[in-house]
Amino acid sequence: MRLLLVFTTLFLVYFCSAQERDYQAFLLDKDLVENANAVVRLDEMRIHLEARNKMVYTVRQVVTVLNKLGNRYANPRVFYDGDKKIKHIEAYVYNKMGKEIEHIKKRDFSDISAADGISLYIDDRLLTYSYTPVQYPYTMEFSYEVETSDTGLFPPWYFLSGYLASVERSHYEITYATNDLKPIIKEHNLGGFSIEKEERAGRIVYTGHKLPAVKSEAHSPDYGSLAPKLSVRLTHFHYKGFDGDVDDWNQLGSWVNNSLLKGRTELSEATKNLARNLVKGIEDDLEKAKVIYKYVQNNTRYISVQIGIGGFRPISAIEVDRVKYGDCKGLSNYTKALLEAVNVESYYTVVEAGSRKVDFKEDFADLRQGNHVILAIPYKDRYYWIDCTSQIHPFGFVGDFTDDRKVLVVKPEGGELVSTVAYNNEQNHQLTRAQFNVLENGEISGEVTITTKGIQYDNRFSLEEKSVDNISKHYKDYWGEVNNLNVHGYKFDNDREEILFTEVVEVSAKNYASLSGERVLFAPNAFNKSTYVPQRYRNRKLPLEIQRGFLDEDIFEITIPNGYKVEALPDNVSLETRFGTYTMELDYDSETNALTYKRSFFLKKGTHPKEEYTNYRNFRKKIASADKAQAVIIKADL
Repeated sequence: MRLLLVFTTLFLVYFCSAQERDYQAFLLDKDLVENANAVVRLDEMRIHLEARNKMVYTVRQVVTVLNKLGNRYANPRVFYDGDKKIKHIEAYVYNKMGKEIEHIKKRDFSDISAADGISLYIDDRLLTYSYTPVQYPYTMEFSYEVETSDTGLFPPWYFLSGYLASVERSHYEITYATNDLKPIIKEHNLGGFSIEKEERAGRIVYTGHKLPAVKSEAHSPDYGSLAPKLSVRLTHFHYKGFDGDVDDWNQLGSWVNNSLLKGRTELSEATKNLARNLVKGIEDDLEKAKVIYKYVQNNTRYISVQIGIGGFRPISAIEVDRVKYGDCKGLSNYTKALLEAVNVESYYTVVEAGSRKVDFKEDFADLRQGNHVILAIPYKDRYYWIDCTSQIHPFGFVGDFTDDRKVLVVKPEGGELVSTVAYNNEQNHQLTRAQFNVLENGEISGEVTITTKGIQYDNRFSLEEKSVDNISKHYKDYWGEVNNLNVHGYKFDNDREEILFTEVVEVSAKNYASLSGERVLFAPNAFNKSTYVPQRYRNRKLPLEIQRGFLDEDIFEITIPNGYKVEALPDNVSLETRFGTYTMELDYDSETNALTYKRSFFLKKGTHPKEEYTNYRNFRKKIASADKAQAVIIKADL
């Protein structure tokens, strides 16, 4: 008995000391520490599919945080709802020597609503714990177990969680009870990483070892498009009370139409009659759609409403009509219902929205793709796209939030992937005209007119909604290179038919020019300098991506003081590269004593190999230099 006790004691001492050694920060592989704010010692998920409506998965994560920027990777939190139960959750914190300093039990977690701050209803909850470190490095071990009936949103897997975090070991395992539950897995960007796959009947395992941190670089593609990851879906799934059998986008569209949208466009007869009266006398379907869209903009407001089917099913059109608000799904569905009432066809459309363009994957149809809903209106062999959450966007203009990407258009006969409207290159146009005077004391004053279209319109047309103080602040920020700027007046013209926005601004600025004896030095480009020079990299790792091109054209008429003449002007510039072109011309008319400054900067959309980054940086550097170049004027009698 004594021998057994001694053996047990020795075993426990060995086990505990081994555990502490495992989590000692100084034992980390130096290759994993390089470029890392955190090292993920273990990232493990084990999933068991018992039936199409029963899934259990366990997660264990061990993260060593090296500095405060790595805290985001040690963030114990789990979402749950009425169909997702958390059966177990706990966390441990270890110091740099691997010694346990805190044990966080389920009762220590905060149980809060997962509302995003603008939600009216939301049935998701969040268990979370906020740990405040007292020293670095430290290690967080976090584990939990979930049981759910929802298998339509199958857990994906990222072998690397984000930039500046490395991984010692990543383990993703799926077991399934029957062959019809075998998941479909799409691999992304696994090449070049130490990742192994093992598969046998009823079990699929992926394991990654020693995955180094990836450092973010300017103008690189979105991390999601570069990261080693797995997309996973079931052909036969269950989601919020609905069974689905989906092989492709056509079938997924049918499921959305027949399950999630069925019966949601019903309206009262009074509301149908109101819609019909709005378009009375209008024969053209597109003109009808414009009237209905304007009605929705003027009579509803956007608020995030995530209720019912976990944020996927819109609230009914009757309910939106009653309360006059809704989320993207509810407002799109409501607008679709009003269009149905006036016999105009439209399609509910799911999109991955955001300033970064993300396409739906053509060969992988699943619910997890898409975070926003808009409407597609077919008209004369093309689609007009409208975002029903916006109260200010013109009809048919969606801006950079949903432009130029593949989306799921849900039709009665099934789903179809279609590309939304693209605003590319010269379509994103800005014309700046200015007439200003340069005074002897270095002050400038004059009028600037800016006309924009495309994405440049999207960036500026909301100015008309801002207060006087915010408008003044906007111009002081926009013309930040002009010190002591004063805005004396402005007027806007928003042409919603042509989708053009025009700004006319009266400005002045003291001490814009520099005085040097009898000379006055100033940059002729006062109102559209491009001073940006991309960061330099000695060993660039990632490709160069320019997501959207644009064309800026500038024409400035500059009057110099009486009694002065031009002593020196910057040389004209002409640059032509694979990334775009730049020209600058400056002419002097001695009769009118005025300068004419003409500038054109065209940047092309495109993706380029990493080796081209230095050339791109040099292109932008030359532009910045040309835009800051100065003219010199001097008193004529000297």
